[in-house]
Amino acid sequence: MSLMRVLSVGAFHLRASTFWLALAWLAACGGRLSEVATEGAGEPAAVPALAAPEAAEATPAPANVPAVPATVRFIDVTAGSGLSWEHNNGAFGQRWLPETMGPGVVLFDANHDERLDVLFVDARNFAGHPGAASPPALFLNQGGLKFQRQAAEANGLTWSAYCFGAAAADYDNDGDPDLYFTCLDRDRLLENEDGRFVDVSARAGLSEESELGASVAFFDADRDGHLDVFATCYAVWTPEKDVFCSFDGATKSYCAPTLYQGLASRYYHNRGDGTFADRTFAVGLADPGAKALGVIPTDLDGDGWIDLVVACDTYRNLLFHNQGDGTFEEIGLQAGVALALNGRAQGGMGVTSGDYDRSGRPSLAITYFAFESTGLYHNEGHRLFREVARNQEIGRNTYTTLGWGCFFFDYDLDGWLDLFIANGDLDGERAKFLDNVSYEQPQQLFRNLGAGAFREVTAVAGGDLARPVVGRGAAYGDLDEDGDLDLVVTTNGGPAKLFENRGQGYGHWLRLSLTGTTSNRDALGTRVEVTAQGSTQTAELHTGGSYLSQSQVDPVFGLGTATRVDEIVVHWPSGRVERLSGVAVDQRLKIVESREQ
Repeated sequence: MSLMRVLSVGAFHLRASTFWLALAWLAACGGRLSEVATEGAGEPAAVPALAAPEAAEATPAPANVPAVPATVRFIDVTAGSGLSWEHNNGAFGQRWLPETMGPGVVLFDANHDERLDVLFVDARNFAGHPGAASPPALFLNQGGLKFQRQAAEANGLTWSAYCFGAAAADYDNDGDPDLYFTCLDRDRLLENEDGRFVDVSARAGLSEESELGASVAFFDADRDGHLDVFATCYAVWTPEKDVFCSFDGATKSYCAPTLYQGLASRYYHNRGDGTFADRTFAVGLADPGAKALGVIPTDLDGDGWIDLVVACDTYRNLLFHNQGDGTFEEIGLQAGVALALNGRAQGGMGVTSGDYDRSGRPSLAITYFAFESTGLYHNEGHRLFREVARNQEIGRNTYTTLGWGCFFFDYDLDGWLDLFIANGDLDGERAKFLDNVSYEQPQQLFRNLGAGAFREVTAVAGGDLARPVVGRGAAYGDLDEDGDLDLVVTTNGGPAKLFENRGQGYGHWLRLSLTGTTSNRDALGTRVEVTAQGSTQTAELHTGGSYLSQSQVDPVFGLGTATRVDEIVVHWPSGRVERLSGVAVDQRLKIVESREQ
């Protein structure tokens, strides 16, 4: 059977140009095609897979980084936690594009009891396929890793839509966290009114329809004290525009995104009166061809203005540099984050940032499709990045997995940011035709060795993480208030997972809860430097990141053996700088921005 027959659209074959795009995608995403492609006139017998990352000698951990405590484990405690929730992707056998994307999860304090609650984003059945409604699910933290689902009637989340990602932030500076959902029909902005979430999308100016949304982040683009919104858009899709692709010529498979039209993401500028203006094109944040998924706001060059990094699928990644005058310039290509080393666009899914080498500059990680490896982009300064994952374990060990949610976090509190990746393939059909591909995949945990290298410790510190699932969204937070960071992972069309960070031998820690006054109330965009034992760590407060999800906003600094913090320096978005010294460890410290100059 020829590949031209396999890749068909409706009742006719793909045109030559589209065929070669699809062929290149399958080669990159699936390895070799010898199972489905046979020799024929003008058709290749097989397409070789991209070369796997070369093996490199393992880098030993420096003397100042303690060994992983033998008792540290991530334990799956979902069954006894009350987080009983399962994603509905609406799949009914037609393999429509939105079914692959999965759900996000948001960790935030919904009811002001200073405990992190858990919000799951759900989809629903497609039109013509009746079934129970699937509204967002909010689980309130009861303490002790016990959660109770709040009735939708109590919190206002009674509506049902086909949604993907969400973010929580106080966009109106009234002291309550509000919510933004990305969805298939239209995005939704929900204002928190005394504990009930009210849909104010039309009133706020977000009435435009969104074709197929993905991740979202609140951030203060112009440092006016009001949070703006950047919501990624993936592709133009309707049931009528869904494309037929197949590996065997009969069974429908999910198609490459190259076969769908891209569209610009949306930037909504907060006017400060409860309304927003769509200024995507006016400020330089539009790229109509992009198929954007993950986004993270971060100040990459230390100029005090928040930039945006966008992970794109089969399209170059985007880096929007904030020019400090309300406009942005896209510099992804010259910065070194847009394309693979071979000059090709990759299947970007999730994105995270963090100062993993204590350079004072945030570096990046982006998860990619199978046979592409997760990218680790070291911040060299001067808006330049160097991809450094390929010849170490992050590159080698993620080569055959399909990564989604990801984040830097210090799981063992030794003072060095580690990396977590959620994995899962598109569907079981690919595994039948492609080598080294499985639908359910283990999650992955990489420990920072303190010398610019990471070692995978999934089996050592996260045995339960190694149990294969169809991972998608992922977030971290101190859900049991014991200082260390726990994990929540969503699965596509399956149950959510809660992993408790459990054990002994951790380092000391410090959690910072910041409140802005002149700056936005959530203090998003604030950069914090913490110095202990002569070494300084840096963190930023942000929403977004990972994939479709939001982790705890409060930064947690692992302090290792340090018994006190020498100095904390807070760089507020307003431009104010505050310093604290001689701070005790193992506490949650609240800091309110001074109104004094």
